[in-house]
Amino acid sequence: MPNLISVEEAQALVLEFTQPMPVETVAMLDAPGRVVASDLTSDVDINGFEDAAMDGFALKASDIEAASEEHPVELKIVDVVGAGALYDGELHSGEAVRIMTGAAMPFGADTNVKIEDVQVTGEGVTGDTVLFTIPAKIGTNVRKVGEEAKAGELVLAAGSSVNAACVGLLASTGNTTVPVYGCPKVGVISIGTELVDSSTVPGYGMKRDSNRHTLAAMARDAGAEVVLYPIVPDVPEEIEAAYRKAIAECDYVVSSGGACGGDFDYITQIITSLADIKFEYVNMKPGKAQTFGVTSDGKLLFGLSGNPAASATGFEILVRPSLLKAQGHTELFRPVVKAVLQGNPKKKGKRRHLIRGLIEADGKGGYIAKPLAKQSSALIGATSQSNCFIVIPEGDGKAEDGMEVECIRIDLPEGTVM
Repeated sequence: MPNLISVEEAQALVLEFTQPMPVETVAMLDAPGRVVASDLTSDVDINGFEDAAMDGFALKASDIEAASEEHPVELKIVDVVGAGALYDGELHSGEAVRIMTGAAMPFGADTNVKIEDVQVTGEGVTGDTVLFTIPAKIGTNVRKVGEEAKAGELVLAAGSSVNAACVGLLASTGNTTVPVYGCPKVGVISIGTELVDSSTVPGYGMKRDSNRHTLAAMARDAGAEVVLYPIVPDVPEEIEAAYRKAIAECDYVVSSGGACGGDFDYITQIITSLADIKFEYVNMKPGKAQTFGVTSDGKLLFGLSGNPAASATGFEILVRPSLLKAQGHTELFRPVVKAVLQGNPKKKGKRRHLIRGLIEADGKGGYIAKPLAKQSSALIGATSQSNCFIVIPEGDGKAEDGMEVECIRIDLPEGTVM
């Protein structure tokens, strides 16, 4: 068996051969979750005019600079203006316009006193008067021209991830279409003569295939498109044919099964015939057997373990960061936090153990990490319930109750600050 390479070496190799996807243009509503491929600027000033920041009265600040409770200043209401309407003319000294939030400030007005700070006569409409008992500075409650962005100003830089709020910014600045990095297409294959589809009741000695669906869901969660291929039996010719088809149609091929080097495990020799092998084994548990190869035209091939927990762990640690990089993301790894281990999980062998567990606050500003039961790599239940991988380092050290451990937060997006 070749030497195991470290997790960090394996991740570095995968990322070294990960190339950004070609740029495509999408509608702004399809942009959330994607990464902008080039700088975006505003085509106009936002705002293009001074407008009211709240309901109030537009006026000249000089008119009420001496206003007080003892000596209120009375101005004549010459109009009532809502958003989208304009005051016809120029405001003069002694006049005020009742104005609604978002409405353009009248020419001649330089401040806006909110309606809660005044007293009106009658209904407070045109022809009535309004009393001011406090002065106001020029520009109070007024949104300035270009306050959000000026024409030609950068609003979203290349490399930025688009979120829902960004869509509003894009809409207001005229960026109705957005150049983004493409989504990689991932072909998912399950290998095993013993496997049947999830819709089939398995006979004796057979098992429902769960890996295709787990890996497909993980690929989609990472932003990729997915192609599910039929289950392939442990027949070298059929496995190679499935791989060749997936390579022709996809950017990534991720298979599970046939990776451990047994008599019926063919994936390493098949990937070797189709691509340049970069590694076959990674110093981690679960997920030691992981073949990674790169085709001559840059397609990435991953032969993961057939054990459900092992294949899911391998995908999380190696494939997911690559998919994110291919889409232009710069934050590629889940946040890691320190916690106190609660329990004594078994550590077998010298590999780095990634124990499926739950991390929670200890009420004292720190965290505790609890391993889940049934850590077998053949079982997916603990993985489905966990929010972290509890990391037990390589070597002869044991996992002991009360020790400090690092936890990979698989429930939080990359770049989360803890």
